[in-house]
Amino acid sequence: MKKLHAQLFLPKLALFWLLLFTALRVLFLLYYNQLLQAENIPAEAILMTFSAAFWLDISTIGYLLALPFLLFSIAGTLQKRFPLHLITFYILLMTALYVLMALGETGLYAEWKTKLSYKALSYLKQPSEVFNSVETSKFFVLIVIWCFVSFAAILLYFKWFNFKRSSALPSRKQTFLFFPVWLILLFLGIRGGLKEIPITTSAAYFSSYNILNITAVNPAYNLLVSAMDSRRFNKENLFKSMPDDEARLLVDELHQTKCDSTVSILKTKQPNIVVVLLESWSADLIASLGGEEGITPHFAELEKEGLLFTNFYASANRSQQAIGSLFAGMPGLPLTTITNHPEKYNALPSLIKLLNKENYHSSFYFGGQLIYGNILSYLIYNEFDKIVEGDDIQEDFPRGKLGVHDSFMLPWFAHELSNLPQPFFSTVFTLSSHSPYDFPMDHPIQWPKLEKDFINSAHYTDKALALFFETARKQSWYENTLFLIMADHSHNTYRNHPIETFDYRKIPLLISGPALKDSLRGKQFDLICGNTDIPATILAQLSLPREAFFWSKNVFNSCYQPFAYFETNEGLGFKTPEGHFVWNKKLDVFYQKNLPPEKEEQIIKQGKAYLQVWFEEFLGY
Repeated sequence: MKKLHAQLFLPKLALFWLLLFTALRVLFLLYYNQLLQAENIPAEAILMTFSAAFWLDISTIGYLLALPFLLFSIAGTLQKRFPLHLITFYILLMTALYVLMALGETGLYAEWKTKLSYKALSYLKQPSEVFNSVETSKFFVLIVIWCFVSFAAILLYFKWFNFKRSSALPSRKQTFLFFPVWLILLFLGIRGGLKEIPITTSAAYFSSYNILNITAVNPAYNLLVSAMDSRRFNKENLFKSMPDDEARLLVDELHQTKCDSTVSILKTKQPNIVVVLLESWSADLIASLGGEEGITPHFAELEKEGLLFTNFYASANRSQQAIGSLFAGMPGLPLTTITNHPEKYNALPSLIKLLNKENYHSSFYFGGQLIYGNILSYLIYNEFDKIVEGDDIQEDFPRGKLGVHDSFMLPWFAHELSNLPQPFFSTVFTLSSHSPYDFPMDHPIQWPKLEKDFINSAHYTDKALALFFETARKQSWYENTLFLIMADHSHNTYRNHPIETFDYRKIPLLISGPALKDSLRGKQFDLICGNTDIPATILAQLSLPREAFFWSKNVFNSCYQPFAYFETNEGLGFKTPEGHFVWNKKLDVFYQKNLPPEKEEQIIKQGKAYLQVWFEEFLGY
């Protein structure tokens, strides 16, 4: 009986994993209880998360049991206990890693609202930057929880699930008898049963509340699939949905214009151009874009002097992807970012290199560290005349975990521009509206139930923006300058838009400054466009060639065809004046679809073709 009892080891180990998955799922839901309440998610929907997660958990357990099964079989065949010690070591390691994975996802969800992916793990190449991006208290709370949960799980394993509770090895006869049984069970578990189509992450998707779907998908399974996809994407286009010729034709038609007649917005032919790149500013921060009053009052004052874009979207949700859009007109990429592929840089067009040839002095300023997301290598490739980051700033400014606070950085930057030869093209990238939100100001805005720290950080950067313009107006270069004040990407706000929506991806762009024509001051530009369109638009205003920037559109062309795109890591969002949709290629589901029936098929094909052709082009770089 003892030898037969040994065969219970694998089922008990499966139960151990299932309990661990469930406990960490409960922990995630408790951690984000405030978000669940904000979305008014009913209790029965939350409870359904656990049943929806079951079969994907079983598949994950199948993968995790593969090695113990093999070692267990070897131990029974050889009648040696040594392989069982290896099983114990493996279980301890996998337990600690899984808890780390699940808690890492818990920490990241607040910022990214997505699963932990292979793409996210690429940021661990610079662990100090990841640490600096998280509030110290939350970071250490998660570390403490990791240690506690790992320790508790390991204690539970040794007390109730460890093989050593059975004193006997399985006999050789039992090993040979049960080997094919367990092999079949593991195969079926990994595959998700006998259905024609093997299980995928879509098996856990069940709710219109995305946070519940995120919770249901097993983090280890998702990371494994994400890693496999990322290894494959260099070999094949994962986003192919139609013949290449058909996709290419659709994309070419999207970018064709009936004329090339640029409406000039400039008073001068060669103005200084300053880009103020605002970290994580959502349109919800701007009252004129539908946000609540009082969050960014100084930006509202600047609107009176500028041209506000009311349908402007970020093509991706990370800063380094925005850098690629701003300087190369590159749309956001699913699965990866262009800055993480230095081997492909030489295939990209460069706004900076073109402006350098026109005697523009180019510079980039950031109060933090540019190694994050491989941004520094990309900026160096673009041949900026001057790159300044936090370590280069000698002034004794107060600094947070990320670097120099915006209220000190922006006025200093305004003075620095006086030392540059004109005309110049200069970008300053703010940082105080990025977590951990340790900006040196009290929180005057108390009404948000969600994202209160973020909202107050934007309020602080808004004050810094006022200080910047107060200083800039006193500088000699100011009168010949055009300002582009824009966000790199969006962020979750008090409205808690799902990340797979255009409401979430909408960001501000304000063009202002003395170089802007007076007739445009206080006006709004309502056509749909995005941050990928910045290079072509700037070059058109300067009467410079822009043919190399295929993916970038000149929005001031009187025949401009408006549309916007964003990536979702597994698909895309696509918007035209007729309507919009957001589609997940892997799951083949629509998160949003608001299209007229007579044009639905055409617009969906255009969006799918856009992603297919863009990703294929990237693979070919």
